[in-house]
Amino acid sequence: MANRKKKIEKKRGTRTCGYGGMRKRRGKGVRGGKGYSGGFKHMKSWLQKYEPDHLGKRGFVPKSYKCVKEVKVINLSSLEDLALKNGKVEINLAEFGFDKVLGSGVITKALTVTAKAFSVHAKEKIEEAGGKAVEENAASE
Repeated sequence: MANRKKKIEKKRGTRTCGYGGMRKRRGKGVRGGKGYSGGFKHMKSWLQKYEPDHLGKRGFVPKSYKCVKEVKVINLSSLEDLALKNGKVEINLAEFGFDKVLGSGVITKALTVTAKAFSVHAKEKIEEAGGKAVEENAASE
């Protein structure tokens, strides 16, 4: 008949239960160190298998990137089309959701354009056509 008792059942009552001295099982040295110690040495294979993303770079986002605000822009060519659609000579671009006017394209009509910002070329082209480029911050003061 086979002896089906496990080792621990047999050894109950003995001082060390068949595992040698207590100093062999006491402390963190039994598990190879506390936390991730030994991650580059004796626990490297464990770390690669069970936590492959633990090591390595994960990136960094500077504060300046987080503060970037989206600026909606419109070109002069689109600006004239917008004026023709609405039949206006004075346009406030904040009503249409635009922040800045860029100088790409040609403008033929004399328009008064109010916006938060203008590029240098956009301002020049609007004034050459006989219009006015009014910055919103200057208009509120």
